[in-house]
Amino acid sequence: MEDELEKIALLIDADNFSQIEKIEPAILEISKYGKISLKRAYGNWAKESLKRWTGVLRNLAIKPVQQIDYVKEKNATDIALTIDAMDFLYNSEYDGFVIVSGDSDYTPLAIKLKESGKIVIGIGNKGSTSEAFVSSCDTFIYAENLDNEKIEQTEDKDLELQNLIKKAYDSQNDEDYVDISIAGSYIKKVKPDFNIKEYGVKKLTDYFRKFPSLYELDTRISVNRTIFVYKIL
Repeated sequence: MEDELEKIALLIDADNFSQIEKIEPAILEISKYGKISLKRAYGNWAKESLKRWTGVLRNLAIKPVQQIDYVKEKNATDIALTIDAMDFLYNSEYDGFVIVSGDSDYTPLAIKLKESGKIVIGIGNKGSTSEAFVSSCDTFIYAENLDNEKIEQTEDKDLELQNLIKKAYDSQNDEDYVDISIAGSYIKKVKPDFNIKEYGVKKLTDYFRKFPSLYELDTRISVNRTIFVYKIL
């Protein structure tokens, strides 16, 4: 996916995705593709099994959407999520949709979104997600592969920032040097309150210079301006 997506809608089927600990890593991964403008989680929040979601919804600013079960032992979450997705498709300007679920019933939705020129990213479990749903997405991410992608929770702010810098670097695949502005953009998407001055420097470039054992800096000339790039050592 070469071009960054300007507006991404993240739609989570909480009734059919039990790996709550993977939601934060999923958001970090999705942020590599562009800006997440909308985050919603659908489920019958009266269920005891969904109580564990409370902290995740609050801490990650995900809007919960209530959907009651009209028939016993059969949830209607997939219909509610699909209706909203179609509403966003025709009445909003999202260029990317992320569907988080282990339910293969979302295959027709993914196909429709792609036919309409939208980028579709799916996230689900290896053992329970059908090949049809995987194939209907532009990119599919298995939740099991997100185990080591969480931000390190630490009192050391430098370690947290360096973790995000590495994720930004890794998002550029096989690039040897990465534009520092890419790192800055990614960090801001993940941490809206990010302010480099809190780290004792005026610019992100100055922060890289503080750690010569971690980063190698270089410059590139583009359209008569200098671009700072970095490589992780």
